[in-house]
Amino acid sequence: MMSVSCHNLEIGRTPLESLACGCSFSKGVLRNVSRRFNGKKLLSCRQEFGRISTKASLTGLAPVLDLNKSAKPISLTNVFEVVADDLLTLNKNLQNIVGAENPVLMSAAEQIFGAGGKRVRPALVFLVSRATAEMSGLKELTTKHRRLAEIIEMIHTASLIHDDVLDESDTRRGKETVHQLYGTRVAVLAGDFMFAQSSWYLANLENLEVIKLISQVIKDFASGEIKQASNLFDCDVGLDEYLLKSYYKTASLIAASTKGAAIFSDVDSDISEQMFQYGRNLGLSFQIVDDILDFTQSAAQLGKPAGSDLAKGNLTAPVLFALEKEPNLRNIIESEFHDAGSLEEAINLVKTCGGIQRAQDLAKEKADLAMQNLKCLPSSPFRAALEEIVKYNLERIE
Repeated sequence: MMSVSCHNLEIGRTPLESLACGCSFSKGVLRNVSRRFNGKKLLSCRQEFGRISTKASLTGLAPVLDLNKSAKPISLTNVFEVVADDLLTLNKNLQNIVGAENPVLMSAAEQIFGAGGKRVRPALVFLVSRATAEMSGLKELTTKHRRLAEIIEMIHTASLIHDDVLDESDTRRGKETVHQLYGTRVAVLAGDFMFAQSSWYLANLENLEVIKLISQVIKDFASGEIKQASNLFDCDVGLDEYLLKSYYKTASLIAASTKGAAIFSDVDSDISEQMFQYGRNLGLSFQIVDDILDFTQSAAQLGKPAGSDLAKGNLTAPVLFALEKEPNLRNIIESEFHDAGSLEEAINLVKTCGGIQRAQDLAKEKADLAMQNLKCLPSSPFRAALEEIVKYNLERIE
């Protein structure tokens, strides 16, 4: 079973500060709180951690990111063209790596790997690998670079399988989910197998720094799920808690991906730390944008009902900002949408009370920080692609 303890982490730290820890069952100041989860009481713990910087951290700095909409929308296919061969090789390897020993696991792997994901995380590994390899005089990527990209995609896929079980999702990228096809038991075991398989390949990289970095991600996934389950319908959750949960669930893997790639290029530690910060800020910006789209896109665009996170009691950035302006929203949420039409009323309040706009500002702030993190890289098609990914994310809400 996966460990559910987690390290202390301060999202608002400077690039050269070490990771603080987040939540531990063995030390720290614990506060027991009782939350409702699917009608049952759930005992959760919270450790007091360093305050996350959620205010405008760019005060006094000239924005690096041009937020004006591009004349032509950015296409990820075009952005990834500079690593297209790397991604093609990765796609060929993935199904051979995962589940080859068991027909059911192989079928499950084919189901999710064949569902047409964007491969953003392995693409980031390849882009950072090539951008930093140039700095250390490497002419070609190493086997470790390529294996890292495969490990990252396996971990991401395992997390999706488990997320679909927890969220009771029927489809993923237009295809039936693994648990819909094979049942919950097989889906959970398939996810566990991928986590274990990725850990085995990770150990064989024989780089302790990267092993610790990626292993932490798996712990963070569990910590993020626990934080989310502990805070359902809790209107007292602050923006710092939201960002920490978003780091655990989304940005941790991206940050580990980009830093791990830099480590295998053997660049200076300050460069690899900047790559960690780039992945962290990009990941947070991505999650905030996703949470905005849950309110601004249609059910057809989302592939699920609009406002589905809010309906489940998962309060995201737009809701938290709206709660500051509209007291009645708290009453509606804390009733768990007991009255007919109350969910629709809550969604409308989030839209009309400035919650969307303030969340957009936060996503743009994190995006600008990510662009600043790339300044340490020399100009190249790979750095340009990393910048385009940041812009692509913001285009989704323009």
